[in-house]
Amino acid sequence: MKLSFFIVAILFSVALVAQPKSADEVLNKAYAQAKKENKNVILIFHASWCGWCKKMDASLQDEKCKPFFDKNYVIVHLTVEESKENKKLENPGADAVKIKYHGDKAGLPFWVILDKDGKLLGDSFMRKEGVSMDEAGDNIGCPASDDEVSAFVVLLKRTSPINAEETNIIIKRFKENKAKS
Repeated sequence: MKLSFFIVAILFSVALVAQPKSADEVLNKAYAQAKKENKNVILIFHASWCGWCKKMDASLQDEKCKPFFDKNYVIVHLTVEESKENKKLENPGADAVKIKYHGDKAGLPFWVILDKDGKLLGDSFMRKEGVSMDEAGDNIGCPASDDEVSAFVVLLKRTSPINAEETNIIIKRFKENKAKS
């Protein structure tokens, strides 16, 4: 009897650990870290099947770009839009957060930059001059084209103390995504 109770307890614990964290848990942890480290948050909505999501992560983690992003941002992911067999990978509540930022009008990856209190500073939409952030635009996703990379860099300049050398490194690396598409 004790052995079967022990086995059930272990299986239940493993099941709990395997569950993705809720969107609120992910964001609250990111905000706490951002406050502690005086950084902003890059929140990326992605899915396991998304090739451009993988390119975005590879670019952010590139050995030349990573120091800049680690110094200035807490980067977190919320999994959304998974296939039926992979729905278990999704963060509960992530779809609602994506909708909150008009990401329901965008493909993946979709990302936002938030301050340490969760205030929206920017997102992956390219908008025409004078268009409000309350309206969706064209989703940059993983920046690759000249226009996308330029818009991404403008947003990085607005949300971090990026210098010319870092800017050039990021431009060069993200433009490589165009060649790999």
